Amino acid sequence: MFGKIFSKQSSKTVENPSDETLDDSDVKQVIKETLSEYVSDNFPKGVLAICQQMTIEEQQDIVIKLTMPFVCQGELNVIAESLSKSLTKPVHFQVSLNIKPVRQFSLTSAKGGEQGNVANIIAVASGKGGVGKSTTTVNLAYALMAEGAKVGILDADIYGPSIPAMLGLKNEKPSSIDGKLMTPLDANGLSAMSIGFLVDEADATVWRGPMASGAFNQLLTETAWPELDYLLIDMPPGTGDIQLTLAQKVPVAAAVIVTTPQDIALIDAVKGIAMFDKVKVPVLGIVENMSYHLCESCGHQSHIFGESGGEHMAEDHQTKLLGQLPLDIAIRQDADLGESDIIQNSAGEIANHYRKIARNVSAQLFLQCDNASPFTATIATKTI
Repeated sequence: MFGKIFSKQSSKTVENPSDETLDDSDVKQVIKETLSEYVSDNFPKGVLAICQQMTIEEQQDIVIKLTMPFVCQGELNVIAESLSKSLTKPVHFQVSLNIKPVRQFSLTSAKGGEQGNVANIIAVASGKGGVGKSTTTVNLAYALMAEGAKVGILDADIYGPSIPAMLGLKNEKPSSIDGKLMTPLDANGLSAMSIGFLVDEADATVWRGPMASGAFNQLLTETAWPELDYLLIDMPPGTGDIQLTLAQKVPVAAAVIVTTPQDIALIDAVKGIAMFDKVKVPVLGIVENMSYHLCESCGHQSHIFGESGGEHMAEDHQTKLLGQLPLDIAIRQDADLGESDIIQNSAGEIANHYRKIARNVSAQLFLQCDNASPFTATIATKTI
């Protein structure tokens, strides 16, 4: 009576060929079939294979409540639009997140006590400077928040901290409630900590590697982080001693590599993948920044720094291309002003780029690293 809305080969909508009014059982069956058969990179075996709990409420609108292990509201909204057309009734998804640590750890403060508030630490790294890593980290954090997650950001660039300016928190100083742990600063709901909050930006930070690593470790362990699903670490550029020490000492769940399409940046980005491989930190994928410039007049895409470099790199190193970001003056202006288009316009074009990458990062962390992932190998035993 009712055609499939999605198939494994296509995500096109199939309209209801009948004018009959569907009863509750038919509606629920259609929804379940749709969610089972919808396939994408983040739902390789369907939505229901990932969903932890689902209820369907039908009144004036149809409300589907899901408990999910990673952020996915934006992708489900697309499914809701297709369901609304096919069922001729508004369909909405309400997502509750149940994000678990993929790597068990506890942050132990040197001043006493354990902090179990951070579920997953994700390092955002690049092989070289100037590829927009810090800007990507900030907007990725806001995008994860827009998708419903609780997020923090830690600036690990001890020598050149830029996060305070990008968050609009220049000259702000952290406080302390108990005199032991620092309270992170709040930037539109994002919890943030940086050496830039403690040292005047005009002062040169002249530290040897061990001193810089020690300072960063203090920022991590002596901050009273609230309950967080994700703590993003803006790593310093490069793959030297400091980066290697941080990757080894910090209980990082996974890493994301930021690059531009040009060859010299890709060569250095490969070194970043190799570094994380040596310290047994999985790389979730690659974010290609400044992929193209979109002409404001005609909409033509100009590949100023080369084309498809990140895509080829991901294929060569058996990882994912998490997304491609345009070279857009609005992104640069927001970073300079300490603002984010994701906060001002969470449904805008720029925000959608970052939100898609955020969904991919969150989903790949679960799919690649969580024991509950449908890709996790299981051992079957048989009694003879």
